[in-house]
Amino acid sequence: MIAVLILSLALAMDAFAVALVRGAAGPHSAWRALETGAAFGAAQGIMPLLGWALGSLFAGWMEAADHWIAFALLSFLGYRMLREGLEDDEDEATPETTGRSRVVVLCAAAIATSIDAAAAGLTLDLFALPVLASCLVIGAVTFALCVPAYWFAARIGPALGKKAEVLGGVVLIGLGVRILAEHTGWF
Repeated sequence: MIAVLILSLALAMDAFAVALVRGAAGPHSAWRALETGAAFGAAQGIMPLLGWALGSLFAGWMEAADHWIAFALLSFLGYRMLREGLEDDEDEATPETTGRSRVVVLCAAAIATSIDAAAAGLTLDLFALPVLASCLVIGAVTFALCVPAYWFAARIGPALGKKAEVLGGVVLIGLGVRILAEHTGWF
């Protein structure tokens, strides 16, 4: 169980960082905090199960492409946040605040931060817990970290204003670059 908790914490760190960014830059409500935690928790719980299920069939492809996919998604989301943070007109509705686009952006961020969890799913047979229980723990830990991260950042976000969006965009791009660099051996 301890090994699964450690894995869960490691896998949740990118989601935790993005939840902080979303909380600082996005709408500030308890519902948004729960929504963010649920999206990231579900993605982090489902992706290892998917990785385990697909197993060796696609393991080589996942390892070869996961970092590029995460880099592209996080960079795109970061670019959007940077652009929105640098725009002058604050009254204009942004895709982050509109229904369908907001959900699409949230799902893209959840998937981008959980791609490494799919690769980790290949190791789930090595743990003492059943695979499904391990996935539930991974999802629950991510949820438990992301909800307060969003809530905390939402409290300090208004003081930062548009700077929070710019900072958030830089953080998302930085996460994408870090994932790419780690997986390609740049550092």
